[in-house]
Amino acid sequence: MERKSQAESAEQQGSFCGEGLGRFLMIIVGLVLIFLAINKGFEPLLLLPIGFGCILANIPVAGIAEPGLPGNPDGFLYIIYSMGVKNGLFPLIIFMGVGAMTDFGPLIANPKMAILGAAAQFGIFSTLLMALAITPLGFSLSDASAIGIIGGADGPTAIFLSGRLAPDLLGAIAVAAYSYMALVPVIQPPIMRALTSKSERMIEMKQLRHVTKLEKIVFPILVLALCVLLLPSACPLIGALMFGNLCKESGVVNRLSDTMQNSLINIVTIMLGLAVGSKLAYDKFLTIQTVGILVLGVVAFCIGTASGLLIARLYNKFAKDKINPLIGAAGVSAVPMAARVANKVGVEENPHNFLLMHAMGPNVSGVIGSAVAAGVLLALCGG
Repeated sequence: MERKSQAESAEQQGSFCGEGLGRFLMIIVGLVLIFLAINKGFEPLLLLPIGFGCILANIPVAGIAEPGLPGNPDGFLYIIYSMGVKNGLFPLIIFMGVGAMTDFGPLIANPKMAILGAAAQFGIFSTLLMALAITPLGFSLSDASAIGIIGGADGPTAIFLSGRLAPDLLGAIAVAAYSYMALVPVIQPPIMRALTSKSERMIEMKQLRHVTKLEKIVFPILVLALCVLLLPSACPLIGALMFGNLCKESGVVNRLSDTMQNSLINIVTIMLGLAVGSKLAYDKFLTIQTVGILVLGVVAFCIGTASGLLIARLYNKFAKDKINPLIGAAGVSAVPMAARVANKVGVEENPHNFLLMHAMGPNVSGVIGSAVAAGVLLALCGG
């Protein structure tokens, strides 16, 4: 009866195969993630623990990622997931560390670049609509919202939102988000070249003005205040990000800032990766929905990149001081990789064209933008 029950459960989830083969295939998936982390350097800090967590979760009988039966303890990965991912704690702590490592100076020096960070979030909402439109996959509004956030290229935000809105899809969404973040240097350059002309890619930009310490201290407080007034549902993510940044910029709590940037974020990254890996059980991952998530995720990322580029070109139609549209691609939240890719493509066209600091403006505004988008989706879905 127990075997029949398991088979029926797998069938209901749309799993491609039975339990034995399914567990074996997922262990292979875990090994592939570990290979990509070690051999290719694809987001190793998270893909390696996710891959290992995937292997542990699919070991039969051990119940490492499952709640315990009466009289037996819960599996340790289940405990980690329950205490840090299910309630959204780990992504928020990650955001504190990100805030403590982020310099918002380029955005403060040129606030107009926030437009590009906002434009890149278009991939999130367009993909949400596409996910709802593909009726055979059976995605609900909550599922589609969690899938769309992949387009923001922000792993912690994707985990935070999917943990709230679509916990059964958490594993696939997290793997997609971090895989595409790692593939930024592969995915973005062809889109950049296709949507911009050579002359546009050669545009040189003026050096940014100096940003004072007072401005950097006021900025996180101001952003949080605006979030409280306009979108309270985004306050957990924005608040954690701005708290970390304020600790860094204040200069009076260096020990706290250093802890957030190093030991705290490293410990939580280990826990987060293992917890996400625990959701890669065969009956949840080997489904047609997972294929849909992987395809929609890359579509979301491509649309986000393209939107930033096109809005940058539109900006140049009206602006006196032209900007290099390549920095629009950095509006996705993959910090600082997307900014480095924009700079690299710019240098290839013009050896004297250094766009890194200019691209960091849209890049860090994209971090804020993805958090705001998550808040909008939470409010929309009642999460």
